[in-house]
Amino acid sequence: MGSSSSSFLALWLCFLGLVSMTTLAAPPRRPINVPFQKNYVPTWAGDHIKYYNGGNEIQLYLDKYTGTGFQSKGSYLFGHFSMQIKMVPGDSAGTVTAFYLSSQNSEHDEIDFEFLGNRTGQPYILQTNVFTGGKGDREQRIYLWFDPTKDYHSYSVLWNLYQIVFFVDDIPIRVFKNSKDLGVRYPFNQPMKIYSSLWNADDWATRGGLEKTDWSKAPFVAAYRGFHIDGCEASAEAKFCATQGRRWWDQKEFQDLDGYQYRRLRWVRQKYTIYNYCTDRSRYPTMLPECRRDRDV
Repeated sequence: MGSSSSSFLALWLCFLGLVSMTTLAAPPRRPINVPFQKNYVPTWAGDHIKYYNGGNEIQLYLDKYTGTGFQSKGSYLFGHFSMQIKMVPGDSAGTVTAFYLSSQNSEHDEIDFEFLGNRTGQPYILQTNVFTGGKGDREQRIYLWFDPTKDYHSYSVLWNLYQIVFFVDDIPIRVFKNSKDLGVRYPFNQPMKIYSSLWNADDWATRGGLEKTDWSKAPFVAAYRGFHIDGCEASAEAKFCATQGRRWWDQKEFQDLDGYQYRRLRWVRQKYTIYNYCTDRSRYPTMLPECRRDRDV
């Protein structure tokens, strides 16, 4: 009996060891307070970034002279990337707060959140876009169901071999499926850095450039915290992730949305979506191949 128990225990410990080797880490259950300096560095106008609480919170400033921005220290090939942001309050027309991933080359891949400011009392517009092989023009726009200037909210991207999912406070607002079998390029072999910036884009950002930035309201301030990154870090030249298939985001449950997530996505589509390139027949008379994978179109 003792020998059998010992054998069973040994097998069980072996199994646990294999599980821990197979799947590395797990998605965070709540926001993780990671200081800015651990994962990020300023990229331009560093004097327009102010640090608080030991770097756990920062503020970006935009005035008539310059905006500012920062980027991740590392490059990543797949993972989960999030940021908690409090948008520019008040009259933010003409300003853009951006949070995105990009591979920075001639045929670059890119995954974008762009928050388009507006006149006082009008809602922010959240624009998302996906570039593959240097080709973008895949804009979707939504109104948020809350005031993003009043408090921090989480904006995140899940990126694996199967799908790219944009989340707002864990609610999926957009899915871009891997449609390589339909002839659509998909980001899979170009590591990306994470970027964020606050800048003036009053030539297009608000009502197509009709609403200009009111510099009497400057400086414009966006606040950030939660600088956690959970990705496969790779050199800029890497073509694959060394732990591919073993990280939590590679597992079966993250290869598609579940039923609850699809219902939330449908809710966003029905109530808050104001533009979707997949349904824009003036630009695309024939539905684009990747749009066929989006069951809510």
